[in-house]
Amino acid sequence: MTPILIATCGLTAGLSALLWQRQIRSRRESYIRTYTLPIGLFEKLRESHPHLSLKDCQLVAQGLRQFFLAHLKSGRKFVSMPSQVADDLWHEFILHTKNYQQFCRHGFGRFLHHTPAIVLSKGQQGNAGIHRCWVYACHEENINPRQPTRLPLLFALDSKLNVPNGFAYVADCSGVKRQGDDGALIYCGADLGGSAAGCGGGSDGGADSHSSSDSGCGGDGDGGDGGCGGGGCGGD
Repeated sequence: MTPILIATCGLTAGLSALLWQRQIRSRRESYIRTYTLPIGLFEKLRESHPHLSLKDCQLVAQGLRQFFLAHLKSGRKFVSMPSQVADDLWHEFILHTKNYQQFCRHGFGRFLHHTPAIVLSKGQQGNAGIHRCWVYACHEENINPRQPTRLPLLFALDSKLNVPNGFAYVADCSGVKRQGDDGALIYCGADLGGSAAGCGGGSDGGADSHSSSDSGCGGDGDGGDGGCGGGGCGGD
C-alpha cells in the first residue's frame, strides 16, 4: 500500500469518525430537547415552591433542559447549576430512577450522578463550570456571552420567579449593586462571559453538586468573593 493510499484511508476513516460523532451528538441533543419529564414532577416542585403556577413550572423545566444541553455541548464537562429552582426540579427528576437512567443513557451516553457539595473540592473547576454554563446558555438564546443585553432563561429563573434563597443575576453590572437589599449577592453575566478563571462559582454550600462517578467535580463554596459566580450545583 502506497503512502498516498495510506494517508487517504486514514483521512477517510477520520472524517467518518467525525461525522459519526456529530450524528450521535445531534441525536442526543434532539432527545434532550424533546424529552417529556415524568408525570408528577411539577406537583412535587410546587410542594417546595407553592407560589409557582403551572406555567412557571414549565419555565423551570425549560431552564433545566437548557442546563442539560449546556452539559452535552460542553463535551460532557463540568457545568455549574445557576438556578436553585431548576436544581430542585432536577432533584425530583433524579428520584424517578428508571426515567432518569433512561434519560441519561440516551441524552449523555452515561449516567449523570449526584454528589453533595460538601464532598467537592474548592477551586477553579467550579469557576470553569459556571463559565461554561453561561456561555452555552447564552449561545442557546443567541446572546453574546461577553456583552449580554439580557439573561438566558436558566440564569433569570430564580429572580423572575421570586425563589427564596435563589441566585440573582443581571446581564450587565454597570452601576448595579453587587448585593441586594436582603443581603443576597447579585452576580454579573458580563463577568461570566470572560475568562473562566475570572469567575466565582458556588453558593455557601447550601445547594448540591452533581457529577459523574469517573471524575471529581468542584463547586466553589464561597463564590461571593469573586463577585461573578453563583449557583451551587454542577454536572460532569
